[in-house]
Amino acid sequence: MNLLLQIWGGYTRLTRRWPGIAAIIPFIPVLALWTVVSEAGVFPRAFFPGPADVVRAFFTLTYKGILPDYLQDSLIRLATGAAVGMALGIPLGILIGTSRWAHRICWPVLLFFQAIGDIAWLPILLIWFGFGLTTMTFVIVYTVLFPVVLNTVLGVESVPRDLARAALSLGASRARVLWEVTLPGALPNIITGLRNGLGYGWRALIAVEMIVGTSGIGFMMFDARRAGSTVEILLGMIILGLLWYIVDAWVLAPLERVTGQRWGLVTS
Repeated sequence: MNLLLQIWGGYTRLTRRWPGIAAIIPFIPVLALWTVVSEAGVFPRAFFPGPADVVRAFFTLTYKGILPDYLQDSLIRLATGAAVGMALGIPLGILIGTSRWAHRICWPVLLFFQAIGDIAWLPILLIWFGFGLTTMTFVIVYTVLFPVVLNTVLGVESVPRDLARAALSLGASRARVLWEVTLPGALPNIITGLRNGLGYGWRALIAVEMIVGTSGIGFMMFDARRAGSTVEILLGMIILGLLWYIVDAWVLAPLERVTGQRWGLVTS
């Protein structure tokens, strides 16, 4: 018992000093199990490569310039789609959240299109725009848009009406109330919507790259299937997981937490 307490105390001190270690340790058993199964020959090596094979594939594709180029293409597409989705979603969400007429008109339409999955648009998008960047960008924007809009509406509606009334009674204009009361109060929910939207958009991007892409991580994985290269498929999966974990855990989650602490409407 004392030994377990000492180990736990050492682990707590270590992770407190280097927080990044806390994110690595849970993956050690997974990596160990993967190594044991692959080295034991339970499955043929061609179908179940080990971690060393994936590492070699990583360095090979990086040396050839394939992996950096594909990763850059995927990130640019995600950033473009997310930027357009935010530019459309945040103003629309504020409009719906602050106007009863806009809510009555737009809310049923939003719920209708939200029920139509992003991939369901692909057949008609291919007819309209063909295999290209426009199709992929549309899918990402469509995927990011709804979480941003819905969370923005939720954030706007969660701001107490008394705050706006108090600002108006003190002489503030409606534009100033929107900018200094409503928007800051809704900001934590907007960040949450962006976090969810980017997660959905990342998965949608990989799916659409597999179907219509000519580059990107999704295309690399699908192209590896044609060549029967399981190791490149696993490499793509690991890159997807690690990249999103880094973005979500080290960028979006702290931003959401700081935003909630700074502007969240917390009552004691």
